[in-house]
Amino acid sequence: MPRLPRLALALALALPATCAWAVPTWGARQSSPADTPAAALKPGEWIWGGVSKGWGPMAVIVSLTEQRAYAYRNGILIGVSTISSGKKGYETPTGVFTILQKDKDHHSNEYDNAPMPYQQRLTWGGVALHAGGLPGYPESHGCVHLPTEFARLLFDNSNMGMVVVVSEAGVSGEDVVHPRAVSPIDPLTGAERAMLPLGNGEAYTWQPLLSPSGPVSMVMSTADQQLLVFRNGVEIGRARIALRADATGTPVGTQAFIVGQGFLPGELPGLPGQRMPNWMRIGIPGEANAGAALEADTVGRLQVPNGFLANVLPLLVPGVVLVATDQPILPETTGAPVQVLDSDPPEAPR
Repeated sequence: MPRLPRLALALALALPATCAWAVPTWGARQSSPADTPAAALKPGEWIWGGVSKGWGPMAVIVSLTEQRAYAYRNGILIGVSTISSGKKGYETPTGVFTILQKDKDHHSNEYDNAPMPYQQRLTWGGVALHAGGLPGYPESHGCVHLPTEFARLLFDNSNMGMVVVVSEAGVSGEDVVHPRAVSPIDPLTGAERAMLPLGNGEAYTWQPLLSPSGPVSMVMSTADQQLLVFRNGVEIGRARIALRADATGTPVGTQAFIVGQGFLPGELPGLPGQRMPNWMRIGIPGEANAGAALEADTVGRLQVPNGFLANVLPLLVPGVVLVATDQPILPETTGAPVQVLDSDPPEAPR
């Protein structure tokens, strides 16, 4: 072997892992529990609830005001992370963007070849999502810095053209400055969209033609006493619900379930010939019972208007996901509670 290559090899083996061109790691290496409030995340901390690309379109909201990023799949929040955006003089622009380029091992062309792992470009002028420093305040040159492991998960689950909305108080709507567990934007255009609020005495609304096809996901809040159904990222239905407490009085927390094969025994009260499919727990951070099947008695604690349930049942095919939480998911709960027992559906308003 020539002398120069031998010397280069010897130097490479002798240099420590912290050499100048080694890529650093920023932020927490593991997700915080799924029911951690977003406001409780410390700089570098994040939550990722687990996701499949088959669950529907993905979108991201970056709140410069909160210094957090929110990732949604099929209209439902699946991840939230602390960020660091552009400092004074290099402010991150607000607006609606799409992913123009993805580069797992990107290095800066402008800032001394600095590593920018898991880069997802928002503008050709140098603004992107990527792993980077997270001091707890804006410190970048315009990019949105993310914890490394969160950036990796987002990179692996996103796609070219994914919508990213960057918001800020005084410029953007309140719903996108302070996002919640359900997405306030259209995943294809980034435009703020109307939800399906329930009026006083209205037990449910069902508008399937708003999104005629695509994957279905659902989210339920015991605080709001509502269940929302999304198809291809668009809300198509909503109902008032109630959840009877179990014998132990254990709070719901945040849990996720997926429709499995087969059905629970017995017909549904008030719906002759209809059966509830089997549900399995999904492993999310902080959840210890992944893979466990839900018993019929547990499913029976949930009370849903029969008319709404009759519409939803045909959509509950294997792979449909339900996220349940005891936290509010809506800006406010509209209207007064109504009776929503399966065996005794609410009367029509008079």
